[in-house]
Amino acid sequence: MSPVRWRALAAAVAVGVLSLSGCHRGGPVDAGPAFLRALALPSVGPTRYDPRQLSGRVVLVSFLATWCFPCLTDLPTLENLQKAYGAQGFQVVAVGMDIDEGRVLAPFADHYAFPYPVLVSDERMRAGQSAFGRIRALPSTVLLDKRGRAVAAWQGVEGQADVAKAIEKLLKED
Repeated sequence: MSPVRWRALAAAVAVGVLSLSGCHRGGPVDAGPAFLRALALPSVGPTRYDPRQLSGRVVLVSFLATWCFPCLTDLPTLENLQKAYGAQGFQVVAVGMDIDEGRVLAPFADHYAFPYPVLVSDERMRAGQSAFGRIRALPSTVLLDKRGRAVAAWQGVEGQADVAKAIEKLLKED
């Protein structure tokens, strides 16, 4: 996806709508610490999670559900990105949008033993009342820079090479 389109999507997040419509130019969406605060959710699975550890890191937030086939096909990409860039200051965070309060997500995360945190969304997030706005499609992904600003967002499954380029660029920035 082109940088122009990523910026357009990041701008959509600022108004509370994650959408692929429109292609306006814009810079990173700076909601202060709102994006990182929105990730103060309970976690499931074997990977320990402390939302304070996200500060100063490049964070890829992937919204998914256990019943979503495209989400499942994206899981190896998320794992590969975490393994490739985790030691350099990068963190994948998966947010389960299942409405069962983790009853299905917890055994799912335990079974697959993801190398990144898996969070359980709350009712406010599922209703679109967080900094990320309404999540209109799954998977949806938002890339946050080291300052917690949304710099890229997309819906659907993205190629690992394109996402890796964006991550590498952000990891080089101060």
